[in-house]
Amino acid sequence: MTDRIIPPISPVTQTPRVTPAERRTVPKPGATGDFQKILESKLGTEIKISAHAQKRMMERGITLSPQDMAGLREAVQKAQAKGCKESLVVLDQVALVVSVENRTVITAVDARSLKENVFTNIDSAVFVQNK
Repeated sequence: MTDRIIPPISPVTQTPRVTPAERRTVPKPGATGDFQKILESKLGTEIKISAHAQKRMMERGITLSPQDMAGLREAVQKAQAKGCKESLVVLDQVALVVSVENRTVITAVDARSLKENVFTNIDSAVFVQNK
């Protein structure tokens, strides 16, 4: 049993050559923008909390409930729809400065400290009502 079995060789079909530049400029049918839409839909609802905001929340004993996070997401979406960049989001007992463009909480202030603070570098304020 020293004989090898060799499969038959099929004729080679020639495919047209495409340069790398042509590959980049030819979109697949129906695929234009689909990836971007999916990416935005997946990442669009996530709110990040910066290290600075996490530190302030720990110092001030601030915790955000799932309802607070839902309200925060809704507030950021509203601010984004209006073209805002930096927004003050006021929840029941907490005020958050949020980068709307980055969907990131920059800092957090509790109700006790609200009277003492001046908020700068914001272009909007959104008040969230608990439902």
